[in-house]
Amino acid sequence: MLPKILVVDDDRYTRTLIEQMLRGSAQVFLASDGEVARQLFAAHDFNLVLMDQRLPQHQGLDLLREFRLQRPRMVAILMTGFADVRDAVAAVREGLFDYLTKPFEDLEALEAVIGKALEIDAAYREIDSLRSRLAASSGAPVVVGQSAAMTRLLGQIQQVAGLDTTVLLEGESGTGKDVMAKLIHAHSQRADKAFLEVNCGGLPESLLESLLFGYEKGAFTGAAQASVGYFEKANGGNLFLDEIADMSPKLQSSLLRVLQDHSFCRIGSTQPRTTDFRLICATNRTLAGEVKAGRFREDLFYRINVVALRLPALREREGDVFRLAVHFLEFYNTKFGKQCGPFTPAALNALEQHSWPGNVRELQHCIERVVAMQGNGAIDLGHIDLATQQGASDESAPDPAEAATPAYQEARAEFERRYLVQLLQTAGGNMSEAARLSGIPRQNLYVRMKRWGFVTTE
Repeated sequence: MLPKILVVDDDRYTRTLIEQMLRGSAQVFLASDGEVARQLFAAHDFNLVLMDQRLPQHQGLDLLREFRLQRPRMVAILMTGFADVRDAVAAVREGLFDYLTKPFEDLEALEAVIGKALEIDAAYREIDSLRSRLAASSGAPVVVGQSAAMTRLLGQIQQVAGLDTTVLLEGESGTGKDVMAKLIHAHSQRADKAFLEVNCGGLPESLLESLLFGYEKGAFTGAAQASVGYFEKANGGNLFLDEIADMSPKLQSSLLRVLQDHSFCRIGSTQPRTTDFRLICATNRTLAGEVKAGRFREDLFYRINVVALRLPALREREGDVFRLAVHFLEFYNTKFGKQCGPFTPAALNALEQHSWPGNVRELQHCIERVVAMQGNGAIDLGHIDLATQQGASDESAPDPAEAATPAYQEARAEFERRYLVQLLQTAGGNMSEAARLSGIPRQNLYVRMKRWGFVTTE
């Protein structure tokens, strides 16, 4: 279904221009004054509202504030002349998605802003749909993402979740391997049984062994009573071993025997016990490489490498960053009882251009910090501190050789940012002089400056 867009402007030329530009890609509703706009807004669930600031008997900002009281998540763009830019900037700080200056000389920029606004609306609706499905489901985790890489992964999970076979999840730290393990469990034949999770990299060998196998009373100093291990507790359900590459050689051998015989003995006992669990493993390393290096048993690798699924890094998930950012924004607003947002285009652009070496976990912590530290209102470029993120070291960070060759869109965006910074410095912050030096029309240049969040003075 095509998105619905309301265009409110008393200028017939502007209405016609936008209608023709969006023909075939959206349902466009036109209003020449505030009263008609009110009627249309009441009758339709619009994905986007484009509102002129100066209307007969109305101010566009006042109408948008009125509309937002009815639909707080409404995505809107204000259209202004240069004389109204300061009011428009203030409106963005209040929660308006963006503003555009008229007359439109750069239709490509106009189309890009509208496209991004529709993506934001789609993200809000996608999150609402996910929450509704979560409330009606048996506890399956919310998975946000519509990129080709995530669509492919979710399709693979759908294929194997119902099969009683071992699954190996490989991916960088922070890509959500634990979430995917829970998703597999929720859609498996064992969903009504136990799901137990153990981080093999976070425990000493002796503690991990006792946690998995359990022990009898008096098996070692401090064993005051018998304890049931995870192999036993997971009987009939799913056992998730995270960071399995960190498991010691001794425990690798023990795990292999359990998988082969479906039996084990508690520590301090010679009495065999049987178990039937479905194993899900995860690692942030390449297990084949660990086998080659002699750090992981080859026979255990073949036993667990039945269905191997690779989780994409966040930098590979084109279009998912802003969806995840909106999801985390909503989550932490609810958790902290705040009303931060929405993101301004400059803030979204910064989030999408960041490399995210810590992947989804890093993005989540970034948004949590923003919501925790700032007051209610729009989130702009200055509210997002990516410097600390860039400085963080992570073993899963991209290879320097790969980083030296960024994607075309990323390289073009970085060139534009650096060029505009240098241009502003050369022009002493004067927009007219910057337009003269660059040869870019002043209004076009202003749109690009605004897109990057640069504040200039005449």
